[in-house]
Amino acid sequence: MTLADLAAQLGATLHLGDNTDPATEITAVAAIETATVGQITFVSNPKYIALASTTQATAVLVEPDFPQIAAATLRLKNPYLAFARAIEVFYTPPAYAPGIHATAVIAPTAKIGSNAHIGPHAVIMDHVTLGDNAIILPHVVLYPHAIIGDHFFAHAHAVVREYCQLGDHVTLQNGAIIGADGFGFARDYTAPSGAAWYKILQSGPAILGDNVEVQANATIDRASIGETRIAAGAKIDNLVQVGHGCSVGEDTLLCAQVGLAGSTKVGKNVIFAGQAASAGHNTIGDGVIVTAQSGIGGDVPPGKIMSGSPAIDNADWLKATARFNKLPELIRDLKRSTKTPEST
Repeated sequence: MTLADLAAQLGATLHLGDNTDPATEITAVAAIETATVGQITFVSNPKYIALASTTQATAVLVEPDFPQIAAATLRLKNPYLAFARAIEVFYTPPAYAPGIHATAVIAPTAKIGSNAHIGPHAVIMDHVTLGDNAIILPHVVLYPHAIIGDHFFAHAHAVVREYCQLGDHVTLQNGAIIGADGFGFARDYTAPSGAAWYKILQSGPAILGDNVEVQANATIDRASIGETRIAAGAKIDNLVQVGHGCSVGEDTLLCAQVGLAGSTKVGKNVIFAGQAASAGHNTIGDGVIVTAQSGIGGDVPPGKIMSGSPAIDNADWLKATARFNKLPELIRDLKRSTKTPEST
């Protein structure tokens, strides 16, 4: 594709580089460190601005006021989003033609929409409702009474448990589990041992809104009563654990290894960075950011940035960590200043 055509497709303004013209061919997308002639890359993080002047890429996606460099630049407000769309231009994903593989097991009471692709050894149980244009890859299992909307995409070994409900355009990556039992047990002091754990039946479904994606080996537990709900547009990263009875608001991101204990309520447009977690029964307001490895122990008002474990306001955390590095020196100074004349 030519630079001019790519710029038009992405809605960018083209500024030519030292050795380019509108007909220069772009054949692939690459990272700024490894890009070569014929490839396009991007800069959206200030950390990589210096690399833009030395990159071997033919073109770079940048913001409108980015300085002129030797490479051609395609200028627009959101270069990272444009980069994502450029990948789609040059990458052709596998095509899955409609049809049901001979080894798939589909209950006679299941309702399958039109144009479904159902792969080898997939299992669709009694009374499942599956919308149009579904892609079900090998070894996916849909339990009884699951209700799933249109354009469902389930990668190999994903599971949707009984009575769960999924909206349109939901994607489950490999090994994602929707609606496994929540971790609920009550003490039984009448047991022969004197105290045993009695399993609480997890009767409430997990419900996912439209355009939700759940990535590899993430788990969204069903509730004991009520429901676990993931609102439209939320994105759940690899190895995330959403406990029973939680609710996650629209367009919220739960990044890798995040954990939400039971009955946590998370608002809209929240970001939990990698390995962050919340204790149960907390309410996290809209727009909150919880930085990596932070632990939330209580409710958080909307718009806050929280860091540390137990988490505190990010600005206070930054000050505290800066002082923490000086703690040995401060202790030595304190000891010197408190010595009596006799001790010297």
